[in-house]
Amino acid sequence: IKGPEVLESTRRVDTIVLDKTGTVTTGRMTLQAVHTAPGTTETDALRLAGALEHASEHPIAQAVASSAAERTGAPLPAPEGFTNVPGLGVRGTVEGHTVLVGRPRLLTEAGITLPDALAAAVTDAAAQGRTAVAVGWDGEARAVLEVADAIKDTSAEAVAALRDLGLTPILLTGDHRAVAESVARQAGIDEVRAEVLPEEKAHVIRGLQDRGRVVAMVGDGVNDAAALATADLGLAMGTGTDAAIEASDLTLVRGDLKVTADAIRLSRRTLTTIRGNLFWAFGYNVAALPLAAFGLLNPMIAGAAMAFSSVFVVTNSLRLRSFT
Repeated sequence: IKGPEVLESTRRVDTIVLDKTGTVTTGRMTLQAVHTAPGTTETDALRLAGALEHASEHPIAQAVASSAAERTGAPLPAPEGFTNVPGLGVRGTVEGHTVLVGRPRLLTEAGITLPDALAAAVTDAAAQGRTAVAVGWDGEARAVLEVADAIKDTSAEAVAALRDLGLTPILLTGDHRAVAESVARQAGIDEVRAEVLPEEKAHVIRGLQDRGRVVAMVGDGVNDAAALATADLGLAMGTGTDAAIEASDLTLVRGDLKVTADAIRLSRRTLTTIRGNLFWAFGYNVAALPLAAFGLLNPMIAGAAMAFSSVFVVTNSLRLRSFT
């Protein structure tokens, strides 16, 4: 917890925005299927895409890279001129080919159109709640890779616990809407904001705030840093990136979403305890000081009562150690 104002924020929060990858889901993607265009082999698609994705830290990229190395059975070539395109994918040169790997929109913006077979593969992947990764090189679309991420075992329970605290959960992700809605259904989340670029995440938070909501944001990636800083209360997974942790108000040591509800409950309990202690100390002094000033209170009794007051405050605070 970065400061005492965080405790006050937990009391006022009424909406909690949850990043999908690595927060609600495990973040451990696996390659499910490979679709190639005529004239392109699966090995070529995996080798070139895997080489470029190996230079990226994104969970989807790492899944593609590890699966490519495993399926091709050979070391991946080193890319040159690697460039990350925020929210869309990556580009670079591999074995003399100019390669693009990422969302279909990345290829579209480069003037590359997906052939009907690959476009159908993207649609089918989305319908199954999978992420479609488009691969193109030398100005042509070459393949579509299907990648899937599993929801964490405790996510549904965590969302239910957050609802019990009076919070409205919202799933926020840059993934395709069908993928996001599939995860949201499994986690028990009704409201979804999908296909949101990294720089747009902070705009979503501000939009909710403009509508009068007090917003908490939970994330773990570099792409979540701006949103975490914008939210009234930013919570970062301790298993996430340094940028997310630095931008947050409260860091969760474990990467378990259920700890989010525990952290908010503990913060609220702590705030209640602080107020109780202040009320006792203030009330006690208001009642006892006039008596002592007019000589109506024996100094021995006054000293003992003052010591009892301190013991009461400390004992009341120690009750937090039994928090579960």
